[in-house]
Formats: sequence, structure tokens, C-alpha cells
Amino acid sequence: MEIIATASIIAGILSLLCLLALHVVSPEFKPNWRMVSEYAMGKNKWLLTLFFCLWSLSTLLGAYLLMQVVITNAAIIGVLLIAVSGIGALMGGMFDIKHKLHGLSFMLGVPTLPIGALIISYHLIGQEPWNANATLILCSAHALWISVVLMALTMMLLFAGFKKAGIAMGPNAEPPKEVPQGVIAVSGYANRLLVFAYVFWVLVIAQTYLSI
Repeated sequence: MEIIATASIIAGILSLLCLLALHVVSPEFKPNWRMVSEYAMGKNKWLLTLFFCLWSLSTLLGAYLLMQVVITNAAIIGVLLIAVSGIGALMGGMFDIKHKLHGLSFMLGVPTLPIGALIISYHLIGQEPWNANATLILCSAHALWISVVLMALTMMLLFAGFKKAGIAMGPNAEPPKEVPQGVIAVSGYANRLLVFAYVFWVLVIAQTYLSI
């Protein structure tokens, strides 16, 4: 299982490096308000697809690893939620932001991980020797739902600003080229924070497994 844990860590780190590279090769997508998925509309869609696939691989390997260590039915449900999140990430790479299934990818990938991670984290810290890393495990688990809330709030703030500025919003509306003056645009940062938090929790679990 050490190989699985190591592979999960490597895939997670590589996924974050792909995301970092997208900021370099596609600077036209301003990170303060453009979503990560929007990189699919640029010239480096392949790199975004690779990012999602590596993210998915890291998460699914983490789920497989956890299935070997959890011992309660509730924790098994938590592992299944982690696996569903990994499938959602894979779908995010297969179906870009313009595809009708992209929304389903989001629904499978985003809400499931915080729930599953909290179930599993509280399960694990009740066991030796996982409880030695209880603080890091719990902090990384709670960071997941906090990142979701922050992204939701910042997106509502952005949309409210666009509406006030008279910019049409909707599934068929083209995103504006620039953010109008006075509009608070930090949702892109929140989106990237969410991605980091999602990958980081899996890395924490895999690294903790290797250290015990």
C-alpha cells in the first residue's frame, strides 16, 4: 500500500504543478476572477485536462488506500464519497466548461469530498497511530468545507457586482473581458484555494499513512 500512497502524493503534486503552469502559459485568464475550468477556452486545454486527470488519480488512489484502513460502515460511506469526488474530477477533465455534463462533474466532485473527508478524518483520529496527526488531519478536512463556502460567497459577490454594472450573466453569456471598476473580484482566488485544499487533504492522508 506504500506504493499506492506514494503514487497518490506524486499525482496530487503533479496536478498542482499543472495548474501552476496554466497560470504561466495562459496569462489572459486573470486568476482573481476567472475559474480554473475556464482555461479550457484557451490554447492549453490539454494541460487543464491533464490537471483534472492527475487530480482524479490522486483522489481515487487515496480512496483505495483508505478503503484498506477504515473499519466502520460510516467510514466506508465516507470513502465512497471520496471516490465519487475523484470521478467528478475526471469528468471535469473529460467534459469542459461548455459541455452540458460539466455541471454534473461539479456536483459529483465538489460537495462530496468535504462530507467524506470529515467522516473519515474523525474516524481515523480515533485510532492509533493516526491520532498523532489529529490536528493536521482535522484542519485539512475542515479547510475543505470552508473553501467551498468562501468560493460560493465570492462568486455571489462577483455576480452581484456584474449585475450592478449591467453585465449580463448566464450560461450563454460571454464573460466580460475585464472586471468593471468597483466590482470586487476575488472568486478566482477562492476557486484555486478550493483546488489546493482538495488536493492537500488527500496528500495529508497519504503522507500520514506512509509515516505510521
